[in-house]
Amino acid sequence: MVPTSAPIVCYVVDPRASQFSVQAFASGLAAAIAHSPKIAIRDWSGEVNFNPGALGDVSIRVRLKTATLEVLDELNDRDRRELHRVMREEVLESARFPEVVFESSEVQAVRQKDDLYRLTVRGRLSLHGIENDHAFAAQVALGVDSARAYGEFSVLQTDYQIRIASVAGGTLRLQDELKLSFYIVARRQT
Repeated sequence: MVPTSAPIVCYVVDPRASQFSVQAFASGLAAAIAHSPKIAIRDWSGEVNFNPGALGDVSIRVRLKTATLEVLDELNDRDRRELHRVMREEVLESARFPEVVFESSEVQAVRQKDDLYRLTVRGRLSLHGIENDHAFAAQVALGVDSARAYGEFSVLQTDYQIRIASVAGGTLRLQDELKLSFYIVARRQT
């Protein structure tokens, strides 16, 4: 008798219970007095499919809408509107590139204890019309009907031909590297 494979289990991200943010870092002459903006990703979705009997049989897909990124820092209304305009129109060019998509190609899972895993995820990140290989690590805890994951990774804007933002006549620029961090709650689908 041939053993039957375990059914694929699907988890869908609950964005209301999750957090996904981008930390930019200031440089230039005004960096000492300026802030490094933290940006929330508001409209995004994700799905994880895996075979419980084979830890390496995992697929991950995440999509986000570039026009929905929002600065979290306390700013006056004028500065907030200007930062959002620069970010959406000049940097991300949200009208031309409305989505960012990540699709995994390989996931390695190492059980740390009980239902806690360390994942190494490799895949393709499509951002600003450019698609590059990308990898990151995550800690994942599986529950009965949910999964929680957290981690962080960096992206270089120049790898995706993204214009580095500068304001105040160029005295304040953002650095090339952006640090993204996530805390994800995903619900098991039945």
